[in-house]
Amino acid sequence: MVATPGTMVPPNPAADDPGAEQSTLEAASVVSFTPIPHPPRSAATPWTLYGSWQRWTFLAVLFLVTTSNYFDYFILSVLLDPIKREFHVSDSMLGLLSGFCFSLCYAIAALPVARWADTGNRRSVITLALSAWSAMTVLCGMAQTFGQLVVARVGVGLTEPGAMPPAQSLIVDYFPPERRAMALTIVTQWGAATGALFGIGLGGYIAAKLGWRMAFVLAGAPGIVLAIAARFMLAEPRRKLGFIGTVVREESFVTALKRLLRKRSYLYMLVGTSVFTLSNSAMALFLPSYLIRSLHTSSFQVSTVWGVDVTIANLLGALVGGWSTDLLSTRDTRWHVWLPAGAFALAAPVYALALTGGHLWSFICLDFMAEFLAALGIAVVFPAVHAVCGNRRRALAIAVLAFSFTFIGMGFGPLFAGMLSDAFQALYGAESLRYSLVLMLFFLLPAAAAFWRAGRTIHSDLET
Repeated sequence: MVATPGTMVPPNPAADDPGAEQSTLEAASVVSFTPIPHPPRSAATPWTLYGSWQRWTFLAVLFLVTTSNYFDYFILSVLLDPIKREFHVSDSMLGLLSGFCFSLCYAIAALPVARWADTGNRRSVITLALSAWSAMTVLCGMAQTFGQLVVARVGVGLTEPGAMPPAQSLIVDYFPPERRAMALTIVTQWGAATGALFGIGLGGYIAAKLGWRMAFVLAGAPGIVLAIAARFMLAEPRRKLGFIGTVVREESFVTALKRLLRKRSYLYMLVGTSVFTLSNSAMALFLPSYLIRSLHTSSFQVSTVWGVDVTIANLLGALVGGWSTDLLSTRDTRWHVWLPAGAFALAAPVYALALTGGHLWSFICLDFMAEFLAALGIAVVFPAVHAVCGNRRRALAIAVLAFSFTFIGMGFGPLFAGMLSDAFQALYGAESLRYSLVLMLFFLLPAAAAFWRAGRTIHSDLET
């Protein structure tokens, strides 16, 4: 035994008493066979558990889950006009249905669901939530009154938080850091764009042929089947690593939340994303109605021409955003927030040009450019959050972000747009929605400013 400074070497009784040698050997044998506990496998490198094909299989399943999530959300946008006609409600009531009612419930459920995802089995969270929101979407199609439709939509809002936070948390565990931005982009942005295409394109087509109720039913039913597939095809790394539930003992919910909110760059991301969503959610939900009312576009054209246009723009924007982030952030982490700042600032005037025109095809071209810029910017936000939040707070960080932009942005954006449209009705008639949406574009500018400010502190806030 080699003595280190400040330690005392115990005496060897065998050296002085040969009779003690046997007892010393027996004691040594006991020590040598005493099991030494191994340290737990690091939770920081769970992606080493899986091969490449497994990762991409998991990613494909999570992509379909996100697609279902946004399919069930966006389908309402092409059903607002038939719902308005059947139930004789105002644009403000439609904004309440599509925005505030949904987002309030989403926000209420987001934090407890995220805490469950941060400490428990994320696969179970996803499969249970997917089953529930799919069933509630089917119930939307069975509503016989506007009140019943609101209640069913509330159910969708309460269950959809079980998708994004645990899915992103799993992706970060499945993929190493240098490949996360693109993986997150594929699930969050491509899944959202594909869900929007199904919601607007397929949902509008079904509504035109079979009615708005059947559109809801056929949107929700496949999600129940997908939930069963997700249960058997997704993996939970925590089960192999053996630390499900240990996060609670390491860091309480309040402590985790306080540590997140002390990061100034994260706070600016919350503000920027929420303010951006005020404008973006209003555009997403009311642009189909604008096309029908102001540009006299048919429901079929909205579902096909505009639906394909916005989907391709979102897919390309997300692809360029994810690729740019992986490339530029290795040189300077501030590109995580500089890219959204520039993209949102440029998107505002392009959207304005699209809304002030009078022809469908000029709108389609300009809207494509604006949607591309918005998708490029928002694709960068989630990798930026994961760069600063810390490994033990990933689902919580995304849930707080989702709480913020859902409650503020998606809750009040469509409501404000609907109220402005009703207020402008006496002055502009059928054109009231056009001017309402133009005013909503001003929110993109403070959103860009918030992300630019985040660049000042993101270096000091980085945490793996």
